[in-house]
Amino acid sequence: MGVRLVVGAFTPSVLLSVARRTGRLDERGLEVEEVPVSSSPGQFRSLLDGEIDVAFTSPDNVLAYRFGPTNPLGALADVSIVSTVDRGTGLALYGRPGFGGPERLRGAVVGVDVPTSGFALAMYSLGDSLGVGRGEYELVALGSTPRRLEALLAGECDATMLNAGNELLAEQAGAVLLARAADVCAPYVGTVLCVDGDRRLAGARELAAALHATARDLWEGRAHEVAVSEAARRLGLPHELAVRYVDRLTSQDEGLIRSEAPDLAGLATIVGLRRRHLPVADGADDVLASALEPSSGLLAPVR
Repeated sequence: MGVRLVVGAFTPSVLLSVARRTGRLDERGLEVEEVPVSSSPGQFRSLLDGEIDVAFTSPDNVLAYRFGPTNPLGALADVSIVSTVDRGTGLALYGRPGFGGPERLRGAVVGVDVPTSGFALAMYSLGDSLGVGRGEYELVALGSTPRRLEALLAGECDATMLNAGNELLAEQAGAVLLARAADVCAPYVGTVLCVDGDRRLAGARELAAALHATARDLWEGRAHEVAVSEAARRLGLPHELAVRYVDRLTSQDEGLIRSEAPDLAGLATIVGLRRRHLPVADGADDVLASALEPSSGLLAPVR
């Protein structure tokens, strides 16, 4: 009998769809249902409540809910990273169509998922690189990346962080590229597989193995056409943009992570962003200083 998993993701996972179509999930005896999540607090609430078994999420979210008692749910959780998946797949800061240059960021309304986690922390560094500090623009919490794309194009915010095909649709609609995470925050990890304790850990390991096998297929050119087809279907991309999306999946700086071992260098960047932009109060313990040590529990134990 196979293993059934429910995974929660902000943007539909093309990698998971390719793994399903190419038989990589079947090889591991996996039946995977993917459900959308509207925000990182909602995603982790669903993970802790058992509504989803595995989260496709930013590694910074795992840091927030494992180590930060002031996270949006207000409590620590025994969440851990099973696998590092990608380097952000085009993560960048975009201005709405007609926004103008980076100088317009000063005084702008900037959309985030939540202000204290995930892509928001990378965005603060991108803003700094443009000479605009965190206190010089207004933040508004808008939830998941597809929702922020809608808000950007509707004029509900002036700028936001986009990736995973959403940035390609933004560019097609005339959005203005302001700064790329790969140019400011490298090496970066954009997506990880996360579980709650050891609940469904074995199944999550099997899923990680299937996704890494699929990533190798893509890197070695064996699943290109399938991936283009799935990018068009799952993300609503026209063929030309679907091809660009798949090409990005095999980018060394922004694409899928080839190694099955956790990308510690990329995770160190994420830890550094959180320590930089959300520093602890004077005299308080900096628990993130040892976050990447095996004893911290951030990384799920290998079998």
